[in-house]
Amino acid sequence: MSQTTPDTHARGPAPEDTIGRLFARAVARSPRAVALRFEDRDWTYAQLRDGVHRVARRLLATGMPQGSRVAAYAMNSDAYAVLFLACATAGNVHVPVNFALKGGELAHALEDSGAELLVTDAAMLERVDQVRAEGRVPALGRVWPLLAAEDGGEPAVLETARDESADASAPDVDVQATDLAQLLYTSGTTSAPKGAMMSHRALVAEYLSSVIALDYTAEDRPLVAMPLYHSAAMHVILLPYLSLGATVRILPAPDIPRMLEVVEAEHIGSLFLAPTVWVPLSNHPDLATRDLSSLRKAQYGASIMPVTVLQRLRQAQPGIGFYNCFGQSELGPLCTVLRPEEHDARPASCGRPVFHVEARVMTADGAPAKPGEPGEIQYRSPQLLNGYWNRPEATADAFTDDGWFRSGDQVTQDAAGYIQVVDRIKDVINTGGVLVAPREVEDAIYELDEVAEVAVVGLPDERWIEAVTAVVVLKEGAELTAETVRAHVKERLAAFKVPKRVDFVAELPRNQSGKLLKRALRAERTAGQG
Repeated sequence: MSQTTPDTHARGPAPEDTIGRLFARAVARSPRAVALRFEDRDWTYAQLRDGVHRVARRLLATGMPQGSRVAAYAMNSDAYAVLFLACATAGNVHVPVNFALKGGELAHALEDSGAELLVTDAAMLERVDQVRAEGRVPALGRVWPLLAAEDGGEPAVLETARDESADASAPDVDVQATDLAQLLYTSGTTSAPKGAMMSHRALVAEYLSSVIALDYTAEDRPLVAMPLYHSAAMHVILLPYLSLGATVRILPAPDIPRMLEVVEAEHIGSLFLAPTVWVPLSNHPDLATRDLSSLRKAQYGASIMPVTVLQRLRQAQPGIGFYNCFGQSELGPLCTVLRPEEHDARPASCGRPVFHVEARVMTADGAPAKPGEPGEIQYRSPQLLNGYWNRPEATADAFTDDGWFRSGDQVTQDAAGYIQVVDRIKDVINTGGVLVAPREVEDAIYELDEVAEVAVVGLPDERWIEAVTAVVVLKEGAELTAETVRAHVKERLAAFKVPKRVDFVAELPRNQSGKLLKRALRAERTAGQG
């Protein structure tokens, strides 16, 4: 029996996964399978790979160094997905920008990230031109159209991706797992959203957590209609499914009749929607007339789902398994999941931590919370952000001395490990799955001369889950209408930040030290709704 001799050739360790390597393996497994469908366009995995390589080569041809930020300011499309994968392949950092932002909000995202290139829809160019004309975003050197080029302008990203005469070979770029893949901007307690620095390593870990917790398979035929600028649609649905080789159907927006039509016609098997879409869908007349028998998996998240709506949906569609997805962008975003078989016993729970997430609940005095005792949920995970872009103090504040990430979410955890959200410690409003910083809205309202004081809070709302509500104290003798307040905010901020309700009061509740009691404001108005 001969003895095996050791290999004398030095072998380095296998490269750690990046988003590009994960996607390349999916292409190798299923090159002829359809990867994306959008409008009248189909992309096989091989075609999608070639399109991604062409756009990545175009990015490299600009001369931008590796790590340069590329902002995406557009609605859902196949080209939006191509751009993200191209950025990951070329070593650029993708910066998704909410397509509702305008003016100073848009300028902040571009200035704070230092984006050198902006890719946008034609319909949004006017907003971009406005902030550039004001002398904002000086680092922004290039603007590319995403879907359709203007006469004499830069070619669209879609045109580059589908140009069969262009070089579609893989670019020679050394992308490491520790490199940044995306800056995810998330609102906090101030008017300036922070960019969560997400590495390839963190996002790939989150994709595996999603696949395991949500029972994904390549045969699911998922539909993506929620906005891809949001981490949930991009990183809980689109990318995990593409890593498996599934066929992903993309719609520009969550139009309910269109979604139900597509589910029936294309035999969609998996659908993620925010509760603000599930609520009107549960009452839509098409729900009873469309054949949804192919739909086996339905995910909801980004805000709290009303239990009554969830029960209505489950009774109307008993063949669908519902998954409650809870988390935050700083973890990619999926943190916990309540599975279909767990809904009967715990319909209000958001489940237990997913594969790559470790969680603990801590009281205000720093002690572990007992079962059922409220406390802050904190995380350790390979899915975690590296920190906040250009915010060392905010990064330090976000972590405990022993290295756990402070979520700002107040929860309870039972003896079996199931989490239930109680409240948020951070002063933000979750309206339709999008976080709004109250101070941002308050600052806009304070510009009105008639306003003495204002507090902005979120109130329970059947459609929006939390409705932005302004409580205003007027100066003595001043007059102001709710519509004037709303119109003023609408001129300055995105539509989702405009108060759904404006109340005028004589004074705001404060404690003996003068601190504003927003919890009391919410409680008074919630009681008034009943």
